[in-house]
Amino acid sequence: MTTPYPGAPVPGALPSSEDAGSETLRAPLSPVAPPVASHPTGPQAVAPAQWGPTPTPPVAPPPPAAAPPPAYQAPAYYPPPPAAPAPPPGTPTAAEQEAARAALIRLRTEVGKAVIGQDAAVSGLVVALLCRGHALLEGVPGVAKTLLVRTLARALTLDTKRLQFTPDLMPGDVTGSLFYDTKTGEFGFRPGPVFTNLLLADEINRTPPKTQAALLEVMEERQVSIDGTPRPLPSPFAVLATQNPVEHEGTYPLPEAQLDRFLVKVTLPMPPRDDEIKVLAHHAAGFDPSDLDAAGVSAVAGPTELAVARAGARAVQVRPEVLAYIVDVARATRSQPSVLLGVSPRGATALLATSKAWAWLSGRGYATPDDVKALARATLRHRISLRPEAELDGVTGDRVLEQVLATVPVPR
Repeated sequence: MTTPYPGAPVPGALPSSEDAGSETLRAPLSPVAPPVASHPTGPQAVAPAQWGPTPTPPVAPPPPAAAPPPAYQAPAYYPPPPAAPAPPPGTPTAAEQEAARAALIRLRTEVGKAVIGQDAAVSGLVVALLCRGHALLEGVPGVAKTLLVRTLARALTLDTKRLQFTPDLMPGDVTGSLFYDTKTGEFGFRPGPVFTNLLLADEINRTPPKTQAALLEVMEERQVSIDGTPRPLPSPFAVLATQNPVEHEGTYPLPEAQLDRFLVKVTLPMPPRDDEIKVLAHHAAGFDPSDLDAAGVSAVAGPTELAVARAGARAVQVRPEVLAYIVDVARATRSQPSVLLGVSPRGATALLATSKAWAWLSGRGYATPDDVKALARATLRHRISLRPEAELDGVTGDRVLEQVLATVPVPR
């Protein structure tokens, strides 16, 4: 047999001793492909399919994912947005405020069972109660001033006392006085009618100035000082006074310091024709002003509802623009040519309080310029002193306020 080329192995021949001793033959078979003859086309060449699976080359790991960009942060010189103001401590819940508001709205309905056509006066009295203030009712005889206060007191579960002011009334008859107790041999204190929740001061301008002055401490400090000992009044406490503007015989006009103690001055005008017909029909049906129980007047609110309403009114927010508007209105009254003495800073704070109370009664948590306009006349009319020549010309505090409200710019 002829070999294809020198040195090529013969098919079927045993390996030589040199080959038998080689390490390659002693080693066991492995999946790695055996060595190929030096000539790739020789008869002993091994087909690539017999080599086993071709090793997979290593795959390079993927590049690391790029980190997400950091969130945008405003520069330090940008101030943070203002947070919503937190309600003051002790503010009642929305449900409690809504229940108190509904009770005070029913109060107007109860008063309307006895007094017809004076809804604005009722609203003014309710605003005064919400602000812990006092009210002065002014009207000609026969427009139900006293009946209005009596009916309001009946619709509230509050202690009420009535004091008729007369020319011979003494200060001790209002505030109370000391007396000597013969049984104990000591002095005691007998409280006057001011120790109540609602004091009806009927015809307050019929008593001398020294008796009127007895109410100064009562209305401002809500206490009575007798023999150097202050005695606090019950809470709530309010003075609801009446006076007649057309009768001057035997009367004593209230001084400016006394008028300034009243938060609002409510005027009771003559009722319109339709309301006057309803008044006559009410009396024709058997209405008796002295018997409010027969008229169906019942208590619908009390100290609890008033306390909730007062806390809600104090929490009403007022923007700086509205505060500036109140100040501009007060300052404008001082520059009117017909005014001798304009509205003081106390009057401006009173207008702020009544505006907040009216906003709360309207179901809002913020005051607007419209609230200021609605309560400006009732809050400021008695705080304006007119020049004598202006009074002779028929100028009134309401007319001055109408001019002021028409000229002072309203914030938008």
